[in-house]
Amino acid sequence: MENPTHASRKPRVLWWGRFGNYGPDYPRNRTLIDCFERLGWEVMTFQPKLSALADLEATLRGFKDIALIWVPCFRQRDVAAASRWAGRHGVPLVFDPLISAFDKQVFERGKFAADSGKGKRLLTWERERFAMADWLIADTQEHAAYFAEQHDYPAERICVLPVGAEEALFAPQPAPANATPEALFFGTFIGLQGATYIAEAVKRYAGPGCKLTFLGQGPDRPACEAIVARASNPLVQVTFEDWVPITELAGRIGASDLCLGVFGVGDKTNRVIPNKVYQSLACDRPVITMQAAAYPDELRQSNSGLLWVPAGDPQAIATALAQAFSSELVAGVDSGVAYASYQAHFSNQKIRDELAGLLSRLV
Repeated sequence: MENPTHASRKPRVLWWGRFGNYGPDYPRNRTLIDCFERLGWEVMTFQPKLSALADLEATLRGFKDIALIWVPCFRQRDVAAASRWAGRHGVPLVFDPLISAFDKQVFERGKFAADSGKGKRLLTWERERFAMADWLIADTQEHAAYFAEQHDYPAERICVLPVGAEEALFAPQPAPANATPEALFFGTFIGLQGATYIAEAVKRYAGPGCKLTFLGQGPDRPACEAIVARASNPLVQVTFEDWVPITELAGRIGASDLCLGVFGVGDKTNRVIPNKVYQSLACDRPVITMQAAAYPDELRQSNSGLLWVPAGDPQAIATALAQAFSSELVAGVDSGVAYASYQAHFSNQKIRDELAGLLSRLV
């Protein structure tokens, strides 16, 4: 790390957090750091040894000329110390939680009930951390509304920055030369993604002959394999593949004719736009996914590159696949429609523009 006392003409943001597996190279963080740098900012990373005493460590490190503190995703534990340091130095603090710890533990993992003692304590603790930030970042408007309502955070101090895709890796791909059209699902096979509903759609599929590929590993993959084995639909060739390196994922998306998003039930799926949707649209591939309030209204148009189905509905997935493979959607897979939707709503340029607006209010 460079000498923190070195003078700089660029405004400096201190990227503050014990990152673990979600450090500066985590896709969300890498995109935002790139946006800061393209906006003329210098990004300094600070990974304290102890979150609770990080403000003391930062004081000993002697950071100078800091214009902004940014606590990145999942680092609720770092907010308190960052807030103390920011307060002493008159520096604004922005927190990008990405997800709520309370939401994850209570509603996604079901570890304890919302009205239990543990649930109430976790919500109170997280509300206190959110309140310490001058601004909060959300990835969708629905997440912003959730933070405002569930965590009593002022809605006017929440800035929405889409997750987007890593555009150095994910870019429009040429049309594939598939004799049999292919639908690709890729993911970690967690319940929120609803991969089992895709598997259940196999036996209900009645369209043109097609190929369905499941790519990845995770808890629901064995169930998907078992469901598909029982389905035995001659119209659908189903294969399961293991993960490919992230540097090869765009090419694998490009080898398919369309991609499948998420289909899980529950409030959280209505608030999020998954990485796979951003990445597929950035590769100019149409996506079948569950209709969720998280998406901009403009994308509900029929020519957006997104095909909507209800959550948790295998028959709707089967019908959407049949319609897609029977229409001009797949024939014009490289038409640019899906990529145009990405560019208009989720691109890194869109993120930079929104971030620039936030920074103009803060410094």
